[in-house]
Amino acid sequence: MTYLVTREGTKWTDVYRLVPGETMTIGRTPTNRIVIKDERCSRRHAEVFNTAAGWVYRDLESRNGSFLGAERLEHDSTLQIGDAVRIGAVYLQLVEDVSDVFSDGSSIIHKGGMTSKTKESESDPNVQVLTESEERQITHRTKETQFLTEKNLPDDSVAINQVGQAATALLRLACDLAESSNLSQLCELTLAGLCEETNVEAGAVLLLPPDLQEQHPTAADLEIFTTKTMTDEVYHRCTDFLATTVLQTGEAIMAQNAIEDSQLGGRDSKGDIHATSVIVAPIRGQDRILGALHLYSTRLDMTPDPLDLEFTLAVAKPVGVALENLRQRDALADDLNLVQAQTVELIKLLGAQSEIIGASTGIEKVNQEIIRAAPGRSTVLIRGESGVGKELVARAVHYASPRSEGPFVCLNCAALTETLLESELFGHEKGAFTGATTRKRGKFEAADGGTLMLDEIGEMSPTIQAKFLRVLEGHAFERVGGSDPIRADVRVIAATNRDLEKDVEEKLFRRDLYFRLHVIEILVPPLRKRPDDIPLLAEHFLLKYNEETGRRIRGFTHEALDALVHYRWPGNVRELKNVIERAVVLTQGEYLEVDDLTLSNLGTVGDSVTGMMIKEQQYEPRSLADMERLHIEATLNATDWNKSRTASILGIERSTLDRKIKRYELKR
Repeated sequence: MTYLVTREGTKWTDVYRLVPGETMTIGRTPTNRIVIKDERCSRRHAEVFNTAAGWVYRDLESRNGSFLGAERLEHDSTLQIGDAVRIGAVYLQLVEDVSDVFSDGSSIIHKGGMTSKTKESESDPNVQVLTESEERQITHRTKETQFLTEKNLPDDSVAINQVGQAATALLRLACDLAESSNLSQLCELTLAGLCEETNVEAGAVLLLPPDLQEQHPTAADLEIFTTKTMTDEVYHRCTDFLATTVLQTGEAIMAQNAIEDSQLGGRDSKGDIHATSVIVAPIRGQDRILGALHLYSTRLDMTPDPLDLEFTLAVAKPVGVALENLRQRDALADDLNLVQAQTVELIKLLGAQSEIIGASTGIEKVNQEIIRAAPGRSTVLIRGESGVGKELVARAVHYASPRSEGPFVCLNCAALTETLLESELFGHEKGAFTGATTRKRGKFEAADGGTLMLDEIGEMSPTIQAKFLRVLEGHAFERVGGSDPIRADVRVIAATNRDLEKDVEEKLFRRDLYFRLHVIEILVPPLRKRPDDIPLLAEHFLLKYNEETGRRIRGFTHEALDALVHYRWPGNVRELKNVIERAVVLTQGEYLEVDDLTLSNLGTVGDSVTGMMIKEQQYEPRSLADMERLHIEATLNATDWNKSRTASILGIERSTLDRKIKRYELKR
């Protein structure tokens, strides 16, 4: 065993065990293994480490240097047993037997408390040495405060009154601490309350780093977070001995003459501060000590009593709870910020891969739903009018999912007859029907390990629906004309512009298949409900067809852009794309004008079936009741049967709207 023993003046202070393979850092900051509070010691002054030749001392280019005798150590120096290196007024001596330097009968302190010096203690890797005078400094110890227990309550009325006043102050302070919004405010409130209720002049909140892994922290690990003094004097840090004792025993202590072994208060002839009384209490968390509260007085007429010690320990408990809550809140806030940043990056990446263009609330909601749906393997049902870009949404789900490296296969169920659709889905064997000259793999096999999108799922016949449902349930399927069972790992994304609920009621769509598909639903809003996206889409398509056709059209006139924004777009994004393509091919100028845009007179899905935009020559006399029914129905359709929004547009109560829907027998 090899140790470094530190000495200040005539007193040996601390013993540090040197462990081969570990570097012992020396400096003034608390992050060092050996902390020296001499002003001539640099923040990172030196380090001691083991080599084949022995223990080597390395000065880290300190300002005031390290000395071995009269020689300044400027390079790596191998120390011999008994060598004493001086940093300022502090000596560090290399020894193998700790008892060699304590021949005056001094004692030592272990992690668990103070004991007499023994051979067993010499092998302790964290031995701290203290003199007999330092042992006598501690006058009171307590681990549990009487304010938080029913034991040891005073009997006399004066003491009971003191406890009552202290308990009232403690309750008031605890309420203030619970409302603290940050760590600085918490510490300031704590010190203000303690300095007001106890006989002390100054104090500080000393905290251990949140990420400290050391199970037995020492004073070197403590960091001064907040200080407070009732006078013009600066705060004087707690001695390493007292701080380490509190951290390792978990007890609050009160000590006398703890900064210097003197019977005088105030300052001595050298100008050093002497504390007549000191209180140090541990700040406990749920399962570990978080720091300590340090209070002291330098005046003989202001001496804290045991009740002040009890009060300080009682305050330390809610401080520990509040401190842990604040740290957990900050950690959650950091996690939330990280998740939000990751979400933004994912959305950007998603937009780059899927070509989803738009900045409206509707598109942002779609992107958020894609992010949530992508990681799993559940069936996704994409709903929206024809031309809104349901296939782009399906591709986005695929490319944002773990299956992005697999195939993405798309099939339009409305474009094929029942026989051909079955063949496309499941494949067929050679000779299965007229024209089947070779064996063909179906879309399920082609999409194995990837994603299969079925567009216009509502057009699928009942017979195919039954077979499709069986495959969705995980069963094997067979090719048309074949008998070999085939399994495929496929995620299904279905899309439709039909009202599947209505089709289920009318027996056009299987109820069980509807519930199997309706696991995750993504509703893509029509283009007329997100006018903010129209200029972005128009600019995108203009650049696209400029590049394809070689034209150099510079943009849109204000009138043309206004016409695009206010048009109802019954064909949605598909129609906008075709309008821009036609305009780019046919225009003769540098800018697209209103005359270059070919806009139709077709109504949208949200328009009333009776035509609310009736031309004068098509006027048909109607009663007010009929007009009210038509107007309510048209507004409901325009808002996709959002009753709250419809009632707001009509200027009536929601309950009134419900009565009118029932009276006119309106159905979605």
